[in-house]
Formats: sequence, C-alpha cells, structure tokens
Amino acid sequence: MKTITGTIGLAALLASASTAALALDEVTFGTNWVAQAEHGGYYQAVADGTYEACGLKVNIEPGGPQGNNRALLLAGKIDFHMGGNILQAFSAVKEGIPLKVVAASFQKEPQVILTHPGEGFDTWESLKDATLFIGDNGFQSYYQWMMTEFGFTAEQRKPYTFNPAPFIADKKSGQQGYVTSEPFAIEREGGFKPNAFLIADFGFNSYATTIEVMQKTIDENPEWVKCFVDGSALGWTNYLYGDNSAANELIQADNAEMSDEQIAFSIAAMKQYGIVDSGDTEELGIGAMTDERFESFYNKMVAAGVVEDGLDFKASYTLDFVNKGVGLDIKKSLTK
Repeated sequence: MKTITGTIGLAALLASASTAALALDEVTFGTNWVAQAEHGGYYQAVADGTYEACGLKVNIEPGGPQGNNRALLLAGKIDFHMGGNILQAFSAVKEGIPLKVVAASFQKEPQVILTHPGEGFDTWESLKDATLFIGDNGFQSYYQWMMTEFGFTAEQRKPYTFNPAPFIADKKSGQQGYVTSEPFAIEREGGFKPNAFLIADFGFNSYATTIEVMQKTIDENPEWVKCFVDGSALGWTNYLYGDNSAANELIQADNAEMSDEQIAFSIAAMKQYGIVDSGDTEELGIGAMTDERFESFYNKMVAAGVVEDGLDFKASYTLDFVNKGVGLDIKKSLTK
C-alpha cells in the first residue's frame, strides 16, 4: 500500500501521544449517511493505523435514513460527528448547544444543480428559466440564497422527492444533487451526462462535511480532538493521492451496495471540483478553516433570511486544531 507518512505525518502524531503504544482511547465517530467515498479519509485513517498512531481506536458508526448520529453526539453517546454544512452549527448556537466545529473536511459544499445538456440551460444564469426540483431542506437554505443573490423564484421550484424520474423525463428542468453522486446515477438511469453547476463555485461558501464535537470533549480530552483532526487530514491526503484500496474495502464492508464504479466516480469528482483540497488547504492543510470564511457565509445567510442577525456565530467553531499544514509534505511526496 502506497500510504506515506512524513515530517508532519505519523511521526508527529506519535510524538503527541507517548502512551499510545501502551493503551488506546476508544472513541466513536458518527457519520451523517451510509458509508461512501465521501467518507473515505476517515476510513483511510482507520485502515492505515493513522488514528492509532496518536492514541485513538476510532470506531466509525455510519449514519443513514434510520439513524441520527448528531442526536447521539448531543446526548454524549458518541464522541465525534460528521456535520453537513455550517448552518447546523449556527443552529446549535441559537439553541444554546455547546457544540463546536473543529475542522472542515470539505472546503466546498458538494451541492449541485443538474440540467439536461443542449436544452438551453447550459449556464448558471439560464437556470432562472428552468423548473427546478429542490427538496424542502434545500429550499429553506441554499435556495433562499439563490433567490436573494441571483433572482431565482419560489414559483419555479418544485419539491424534490429524491426520485430522479421527473427530472429525467422533463428536459426543461433542473434537479438538486451531490456532485459526487447524482450525476453518476443520472448517467446510468437517464443515459446522458448532465450539466452540473456546483453552487459553491457561485458563492455558496459554506464549509461541509465538518467535524463536530461537544465543548466538554475539547475541555476534557483536547488530545483526542487533536489526534482525530490531524489523523483525518492525513487520512484524506492518503485517500485522495495514495493507495485507497484498504479504505474502500472498509467502506464496502459497511455498505455492500457501494460499487467500485461509484467509488471511483466520487473520488474523481472530489478531485475535479476541489471539494476536499482547494483554496486554503493548499497552504494550511486539509480541514482548514478561517474566521473570514465563517463571517462571509454568515453574512450571506443573514441577507438571505436563513439565519438571524446578531447571532454569535463565532461560538460555533474553533480554529485551535486546524491550519497547521498537516499532510502537505505527504501530498507533495504522493503527487510528484
């Protein structure tokens, strides 16, 4: 397996936990959906022993339609949770929940709007003339921003039920989706490659696939948080640029329906669109976050009426565990 460690790799993690060889602290990381390539960095860090090198035995608890791992985090039943975008963290502040985002594994929200090619909807601006299938959650969040920022309308939106059939049948429509998933399904089911407009590239600058912990964990076990954040950054670096076969085996063990083809498509999409590794991560390392980015997104959500003005949004995150360049040397070695 071509999984590489470097000066800011496993050696650094080992130095941060001198007792790791004697005993591992067992923790649980709950994801927000079933196992898939979009969780690959965490599975990689389990598969290659990165978390163990700094003292943690990490159990990954997949989410799904029947589970609610975020509720388990709030109840103290699990230690780390994979958040969606940072609107959830803002909501926690509003509700007085002592939760913190400690890293952002995705620099870009992977949400896209898909359209049929060659039907007059080949540009972002042209989407304002299309029927758009958008789910309720999307309508209450990013679509409010689309209306405020670009002039999309509530009237052109139809509810999306996570069934692509209406979109496939209506060539003058668009549909929400994740750039790592729905385009693959549409191409297989509809027989065409859809246009994909990544909303992050048009200004929806939320972080996504965040790592959330309770303030109590930060206070009582900061070494856990450091290990998990650094280990995840290394895991993602090795997953994207090294040998990810062992991680993919673990993903498929947790989700037998995940095909090799879907995994390969998702990894390629994450690389093509810079979902995990782009912008600030090129200098600060995967998981990077900045005050400026949080403030910018918060202001956009206030303007769109999604978040209330005056919220102490800075209470939703901490930069104490990121922006240290973890994994940059590994990436350099793997991409020579």
